[in-house]
Amino acid sequence: MLTAAIETQNLSKIYRKKAAVQDVTFRVNPGEVYALVGPNGAGKTTIIRLVAGLAFPTSGEVRLAGENPHEKPQVRRKLGAVVEAPAAFYPYLTGRGNLKLHADLAGNVPNERIDEVLYMMELHDAADRKVGVYSLGMRQRLGVASAMLTKPEVLILDEPASGMDPLSLHLVHSVLKEAAENGTAVLLSTHHLDEVVAYCSRVAILEDGRLIDEVNLLDRRDRYRAKVSDSHRAAQALKTQPYIRHASARGEDVIFMLSQPEGLMQVATVLTQAGIRVLELGKDIFDLRSYYRERVQDKRVEREGQAVPMTEDFDADVMKEAMPKKEEVKR
Repeated sequence: MLTAAIETQNLSKIYRKKAAVQDVTFRVNPGEVYALVGPNGAGKTTIIRLVAGLAFPTSGEVRLAGENPHEKPQVRRKLGAVVEAPAAFYPYLTGRGNLKLHADLAGNVPNERIDEVLYMMELHDAADRKVGVYSLGMRQRLGVASAMLTKPEVLILDEPASGMDPLSLHLVHSVLKEAAENGTAVLLSTHHLDEVVAYCSRVAILEDGRLIDEVNLLDRRDRYRAKVSDSHRAAQALKTQPYIRHASARGEDVIFMLSQPEGLMQVATVLTQAGIRVLELGKDIFDLRSYYRERVQDKRVEREGQAVPMTEDFDADVMKEAMPKKEEVKR
């Protein structure tokens, strides 16, 4: 079995008799992007700190590349991380100067790599300006650049795109996707639900310190939907085809997954030959935001015995996380 890049087992953390994280178990394999999502206070940052080795678990275990980072701290050399947002830098040093300091502390990082990450995060034009004049988004990108300096096997980022404009947000997500394609395991916390659907492998939904659901986005990106005259007959007809991995009826639609991409060209023909009219055919777009709201709401109903409004706790939190703090505006 493939050794997990990150693995937690029944991970718990208690602060002042309050459980911030409760029995959280998950694994991230090399080449995966794994996202932690949830309302403020759900335990995302605490999990990030525990996995990065910056906090000790009350119970349970964390492993990086098969090793406990507290028992064998040398395993952290495989790790690149930004565990606070915005990333902390010396404001009187330039962007390049801050990265040089990080590179010296890490050791064995050539100067060429500093230039590489500056270009990667589109900061080369601002490299020799003091970080004190950087915008929030620029400092966030510099944080990702610093985490990427050592070409880490494991990348851990706490809200890496907080406060970014759409272009910077897209850049960060593209860099993380490319890092995963090159074999890096990426763990991040985020509020950008619509974006993560496009590039994350799996998403863990957190509520009140617990992992209440884990969504495999790779499977959901491969799903197609056809609006048909008889969804149950359509599902049965598709199940007999060798290029269909899964088919099921959902209301008036049939949802299916392909084992062979070229099989999509045959779906309409097969259904028509079975006497089923095809009214629409296209990708089944997964709405993570709606799914997330439903799961968190269901959990709150289960816990409280009644529905708890989500508007103040979720949508407001998303907006709050996306806006710079007052002290950032002053700068």
